Amino acid sequence: MDYEAVIGLETHVQLKTKSKMWCGCANAFGAPPNTNVCPVCLGLPGVLPVANEEALRLTVLTGFLLNCEIPSRAKFDRKNYFYPDMPKNYQITQYDQPSTTNGYVEFEFNGGISRVRITRAHLEEDVGKSFHFERNSGVDFNRAGVPLMEIVSEPDITSPDMAYEYLNALVEILRYGKISDCDMEKGMVRCDVNVSVRPKGTKELGAKIEIKNMNSFSGVRRALEYEIQRQIEVLKQGGKLIQSTRRWDDAAGVTEEMRTKEHAHDYRYFPEPDLMPFEPTEKWLAEVKAAAEKIRPTLPLNAKNHFWSIYGSAADNPPKFPISDYDAAALAAHPPSGSLFQREVRFDPDYAKPIVNFILNNLKAEISASGLSPEQVDYSKLKIPPSGIAKLAVEQSSSHVSSASAQVIFHDMYVFGKFPEEIIKDKGLAQVSDAGAIEKFCDEAIAANPGPANDFKSGKHAALNFLKGRVMKLSKGKANPALVGEILERKLKS
Repeated sequence: MDYEAVIGLETHVQLKTKSKMWCGCANAFGAPPNTNVCPVCLGLPGVLPVANEEALRLTVLTGFLLNCEIPSRAKFDRKNYFYPDMPKNYQITQYDQPSTTNGYVEFEFNGGISRVRITRAHLEEDVGKSFHFERNSGVDFNRAGVPLMEIVSEPDITSPDMAYEYLNALVEILRYGKISDCDMEKGMVRCDVNVSVRPKGTKELGAKIEIKNMNSFSGVRRALEYEIQRQIEVLKQGGKLIQSTRRWDDAAGVTEEMRTKEHAHDYRYFPEPDLMPFEPTEKWLAEVKAAAEKIRPTLPLNAKNHFWSIYGSAADNPPKFPISDYDAAALAAHPPSGSLFQREVRFDPDYAKPIVNFILNNLKAEISASGLSPEQVDYSKLKIPPSGIAKLAVEQSSSHVSSASAQVIFHDMYVFGKFPEEIIKDKGLAQVSDAGAIEKFCDEAIAANPGPANDFKSGKHAALNFLKGRVMKLSKGKANPALVGEILERKLKS
């Protein structure tokens, strides 16, 4: 019997706010233990929480970017449980009336566009962090009370690879929206995995197995690969799967059972008595929605489709030199590169491909040579003059300058901010395309190298490259290589 996986993900994301969810303590990673704390986030008796408006805004902004419905009323609830790093012994979260519901994420997968539905994206608070030493344990409450958004997917995911791509697409949306830095090394994104298997073609869900607190997307993929196969083997051997919670041992490459549960745990939810329901005004919602609409075109999938539909080979009116699917994705993945491309390509859309090459290859190399990464550079402050890259693309593609000269020209544009025509004139880099002048160079090369000339006549075509090199040397690298090849071949054959 063949089996199929059914996967749903619960992704927890720390929001990019300056202060915590219910108090004025700093939301900052890396401070000494228990320094960003106060009576509110320590859950001391008699304190009252006050909701962080920016966290509310970021959650609703996420809802708009994830194509969610935004209810007119949301409320906070207490989720009661004991845990060492939860100082109040309850978590303030959203239960039956969350801030956003019923959305979806679309992403590229298996050569097409896949869609995973979003059940809800709701707002809650993070907990502290436990540390275990040789003889004792400690708790750092700096993280307690940090705004945390939980994004719950429907069980629409069918494979480990699909889960991996969904998570990457989700994180890209959150980063582009400046909702979260999503730095997994700092614990800003964590994921709980729900997975079951069932016979292919059936509708009834199998026993749900939860894998808790995954802190890397590659780990999610590996854990699913192991767990799906483990569940299938149990069923094939006549065993029975029981709803349970497991942990992923990344070093061993296995999941391990933590506890079993026949029924969902009773958290005794009830409305948070210290917080009023959240009822956003139409004006406030309109402002957040307007911000989302400004961000939406820059989201990777939307931006890629934009670049590909206008400057790719499949465009209604494709450029003379169209960009590739890879180029479109690379421009979309790095908005500053995409913005620079759009600035340059408007000067001459036909040269889209060489413009992309200069931005993705030459510019990246120049930045790297200066000891920086593209993320550390403000592309709006580059010295390269507007239209400079486009003009250089035309010069090289039209064989007015050689490929080697184009590298020199780009370097000088980047360092000195000069236009390509100025550099070409100052350094004498114009490529010779005068047939008469090139013929003289070819005659000299053939006369000075009779051996390679005879080799070519005897059928050894590789000898032509040697002669081309001699011509380029005679012309000091300025001869048009394509024209050199044509003239040499015609002369040798005649």
